Amino acid sequence: MLGGINNSLYLQSFGGFVALGILIVVLKWGFSSNGKFLVTPIKAGKKNDYGLLTPLPTPASYIEAQMNLQKLIDLNVKATLTQTLDGPQIMVFEKDYKVAVAILNS
Repeated sequence: MLGGINNSLYLQSFGGFVALGILIVVLKWGFSSNGKFLVTPIKAGKKNDYGLLTPLPTPASYIEAQMNLQKLIDLNVKATLTQTLDGPQIMVFEKDYKVAVAILNS
């Protein structure tokens, strides 16, 4: 007993301050404006650098790409529009490629 109080309760009260200090350091690091630890800059790649996604024929403009994307979404084809080094590109999964090409050609 330290001065007539329970030592475990006395030490637990300091544990809260230590936990709060660790939380402050982690949150300050996670939400810092530096960004070099958590966030990597977004870079445009070539149209074949997108893993499981297959590029559809390149649209003439971003507006045409957006219209084609909306057409595919309306017909329940999973597609995404991304900006590549070759310009705007609609990407679909390989299993949906033939269906998407048929829809865009109609």
